[in-house]
Formats: sequence, structure tokens, C-alpha cells
Amino acid sequence: MILSRSSREALDPLSDVLSALGVRSVRSTRFEASGDWALAFPGKARLKFVALLRGRCWMLLPDHPPEALTEGDVFLIGDTPYTVASDPAIEPVDGAPFYAQPDHDVLRLGDGLQTGLLGGSVDLADGDAAFILEALPAFLRVDRASPGAGAVARTLACLEAELGEDRPGAPLITDRLAEILMVEAIRAHIAMGAEDRVGWIGALADRQVGAALRLMHGEVAEPWTVARLAARVGMSRSAFSARFVARVGRPPLDYLTHWRMVLARRLLSVSQGRAPIASVAAEVGYSSQSAFAHAFKRTFGYPPRSVA
Repeated sequence: MILSRSSREALDPLSDVLSALGVRSVRSTRFEASGDWALAFPGKARLKFVALLRGRCWMLLPDHPPEALTEGDVFLIGDTPYTVASDPAIEPVDGAPFYAQPDHDVLRLGDGLQTGLLGGSVDLADGDAAFILEALPAFLRVDRASPGAGAVARTLACLEAELGEDRPGAPLITDRLAEILMVEAIRAHIAMGAEDRVGWIGALADRQVGAALRLMHGEVAEPWTVARLAARVGMSRSAFSARFVARVGRPPLDYLTHWRMVLARRLLSVSQGRAPIASVAAEVGYSSQSAFAHAFKRTFGYPPRSVA
């Protein structure tokens, strides 16, 4: 669902992006196992959460030391291959075929009593996934001591309880809870506020950079300049620009242009030709259709008319 400008103005940047890109839960799966096992999964342009409901296991990712997981751990996985195993020394088998059929949502190995995992995939629009995935670590573990961990645990408990019941409306509720769990995990990541994490999502915890991001998302069509943004958040132009680049990974107006183009592409895509390119250009802050088309092609490598 693409929100109109009037309804989008009150949204924070995270809600703005998730709403505008139509992020939605597409599938919840369970894995129950006993004995020795290891399953490998390929990378995909999606956001996946995995929660360890009981037992212990290991998570293995490229260029990352093995992560020992214990009951109650929740983590998000971006576009990266990964292996989940009872022991990191076990040679994995391809886990994707076990879940290849849409109705095969539960996999049990052995009696399934030792380890229980709950997984969920969150769909990201084709071509727009990078805007979210690049702003998050490929592997994000929710620290149970972090400020947001309590909300994650409560949501997980609700989701697990719903999956254990056969009640009317359960699939709809589990989908919504999966989406909430993903957002709560991202919130926990933001709350940690680590200075060395680069990306607009983590930068929301920064008082001044976060304020600038809220300004740009709340008034996306406004003719922002670096000087205006810096003044609004109480910083000098040079200090603001340097801090924004350090926290977000790109200059302020580069970020704004990129978000405008991502939003414009979604507006053109969902309108299926009903929205004139000129009106979409104005919606994201361009009074000149040619300037908009140039920025769009520079961002994506093709003109806006190929989407409309």
C-alpha cells in the first residue's frame, strides 16, 4: 500500500519506508529437531527472522565466527547465505528443498524434542529491497539485555501461542505478529545506538541525524539544502554533513535523492500507468519532469517511463 502525502506526514522514517514499500510477512515456518543436523540456506533479497524457542544450536555465516544460540534468542538475516546446525562441525545439507512446497511449513528431524526454531520471511519489493537491507547488518542478533528485548520477547510469546492454536483467523494474526516481531527487532537494533554502525536505520538513534531523517521523510517534497537541514537540527553545515555521512554512509542530499527515487518508482509501479510521471515527480519534490527523469535514470539506470 502506498500512502498519500497527507497520511505519510506523521510517519517516522522507519514506518515511512516499511509502509511505502509495502513490506509484508509472507510465510512462517517451524523447525523441530533432535540429534545431529545442519541445514544450509541460500541468500535471498528478503528479511528473515529466526527465533530459538527451545534448546541450543549454532548459526554460521560467511566471514563471521560461529554464533552459539540459546533459548529465547531472536535474530534477523538479510541477503546472505547461512547455516543453522546442532554443531558447527557437521557438514550441512541443503535446507531449502524441505520448505519448497507452500504448504510444507513444519520440518521435524528425529523426535523433534531437543531444538525448536520459528522462522518468518518478510517480503521486500523487487528492486527496493536494498534500501532496507543495506541499512541493516546481514546478521542482527537481538541482545537480551538491550532496551527493546522485552518487547521482542513478548511478541514472540504471542506468536508462539498463536501458532500452537487452531483458531479462526490464525494465519492472519500470525502474519501480523511476524511483521511486528521484525519491527521490534529493528527497534532493538536502533535502541542499541552503536556509533560504529553505518546505515540510516541505525542513525535514527542519533539525536541530530535522526531529526534530519525525520524532516526529510516527513516533508519529502520540500526543497531541502544541507544548510537548511543543519540549521533545523542545530548544527553547523560542515559538522552536520560530516556526521550524517559517518552515520548514514552517504551525504544528506544524496540520501534524500535516493529515497525520492525509490518512492517514485513504487508510486509509478503500483499506479500501473494511472499516475502521470509529472504528478509523481511533483510528489517527490521535482517541478521539472526532465530533472526528475534525469535523477531517476542516474539512480536506477533506466527512465521512469519504463516503470509507468
